[in-house]
Amino acid sequence: MKLNERSLASYATSGAPADRAGFLFQRAGRAAAYLRRWFVLRGNMLFYFEDAASREPAGVVILEGCTVELVEAAEEFAFAVRFAGARARAYELAAESQAALEGWVKALSRASFDYLRLVVRELERQLAAVRGPAPAPPARALPPAAPPPGPAPRENGRAAWSTAAPTAPGPAPPPPPPRRRASAPSAPAAFARLHESYGREVRALRSLWLRGRAQP
Repeated sequence: MKLNERSLASYATSGAPADRAGFLFQRAGRAAAYLRRWFVLRGNMLFYFEDAASREPAGVVILEGCTVELVEAAEEFAFAVRFAGARARAYELAAESQAALEGWVKALSRASFDYLRLVVRELERQLAAVRGPAPAPPARALPPAAPPPGPAPRENGRAAWSTAAPTAPGPAPPPPPPRRRASAPSAPAAFARLHESYGREVRALRSLWLRGRAQP
């Protein structure tokens, strides 16, 4: 992986608070002695300087995929940062005290993105357990029922009845009043009166006609 040295130097010496900073003893080689250097941890990058006043880091360790473990060495409070692979380099370090050793081991073990991913998953699991099962979706509301039919409207003070079939049981409309039939006279009496009336007219007309024929 290619890293821009200028960007790394700016990031290492930025004014933002570091995750951890302090002196550690670093072993330069297998047979070499430990050198006291200033270390700064930012995110998943461990920078080391010749001293605390240096403006540029002497090197950087990318902590992805590493393991931090205690080791037995001539120096007290020693630990190592190791990477997988036969040819991978191991960084052997030593702290100045037991408290510093525990603080650095804890900070370096938690610096990788893999660790943060595990923490996020665990927090999500705990949050899901606290919230409980997801609530069921609400049932769809049914449309409101139609109101019962009210009393029939009134027209001129009297109830108006509809001729359409009612949709719900209700009072039946009153039956229509019976039609009055004119009382017809008996057939013989009516015929006699008509015959008498027309007979008088016919006789009068016949008399006039006869008188007219008799005159010269």
